[in-house]
Amino acid sequence: MSKVQGFIVSYRTGPRTQHPKECILQFPDVKSSSEAARLIGRKVAWPVGERKIRGKIVALHGKGGLVRARFRKGLSGQALGTRVEIIG
Repeated sequence: MSKVQGFIVSYRTGPRTQHPKECILQFPDVKSSSEAARLIGRKVAWPVGERKIRGKIVALHGKGGLVRARFRKGLSGQALGTRVEIIG
């Protein structure tokens, strides 16, 4: 089975705040919120050289199939637009 890969679209933001531990993810084959709801609870990882920063998909984001993931450590700005993979 091949690994499911998605992209980090943005941080979770508010009117005056930015949450670097929570990111919005987009998966190319997921187009609706009902398909994205099946991803909630799955583990994701963002590769950084030899190691990986792990996170978990915690909620939906809108109706277009985007999801919100909470990572153990805050992700750097270089993570935006890069790939993440579902590991569990």
